[in-house]
Amino acid sequence: MIATVKVNNRNHTIDLSKPIDISIPMKGEASDVNAWYIEHPRIEPHTEGDFIGAVSKGAAVNFNDIWFNPHAHVTHTECVGHITEEFHSVNKNLNQYFFYAEVVTIAPEKFNDDFIISKKQLQYAFGNKKRDAIIIRTLPNLRDKFSKQYSKTNPPYVTEEAARFLVDKGIEHLLIDLPSIDRERDGGELLAHRAFWDFDGKMRKQATITEFIFVPNSIEDGTYFLNLQVAPFENDASPSRPVLYRNIEQ
Repeated sequence: MIATVKVNNRNHTIDLSKPIDISIPMKGEASDVNAWYIEHPRIEPHTEGDFIGAVSKGAAVNFNDIWFNPHAHVTHTECVGHITEEFHSVNKNLNQYFFYAEVVTIAPEKFNDDFIISKKQLQYAFGNKKRDAIIIRTLPNLRDKFSKQYSKTNPPYVTEEAARFLVDKGIEHLLIDLPSIDRERDGGELLAHRAFWDFDGKMRKQATITEFIFVPNSIEDGTYFLNLQVAPFENDASPSRPVLYRNIEQ
């Protein structure tokens, strides 16, 4: 299934039959990716009285309860409501789902006791491109990102200056393979989040941050089209499935 997409008066061709899923699935097990000091997610048959919601236990259907936190357990997309006193729903704020995107790979650099993604690194990797979204793959890029336990590990993060650079470049959707764009323990400052959403200026309610993605090593850096879909939860964050499509050479 071939589609032609027009961006800035230029036609691009994509094959909709060849999606590249960059989400991390949730199995409801202790081996699932996890962060923020809470227990692992659960997917279990609903029980009520003598009823157990599993065909293997005699029920007519499988009928599971699911317990999870979108920020801690799964690929998720969040809006400015993540850091505001006023309620904002990502389901309402994200009302377009198809974007011109750039995949970049960055090896976080040492800064004091941390590893960071700096403005200089993004300037080098992204340049002067005009894109709606950026997908950041960090190195090393190993399969353990599907099951890593991030709590108390001080993962790499994006600096405030780097986040402001992305805003200046017109990026409205930031996707990254880390649990947060901010430092694990920062005293609640959330400098990169605040910068990306221009929290203290003209708040960018339409902008989103997607965390816990995984971009396979087989995917080259470059330009793609991004389909970003979220589960319709009225919440500051929701599980999401970002999907990339290659730009077919003409």
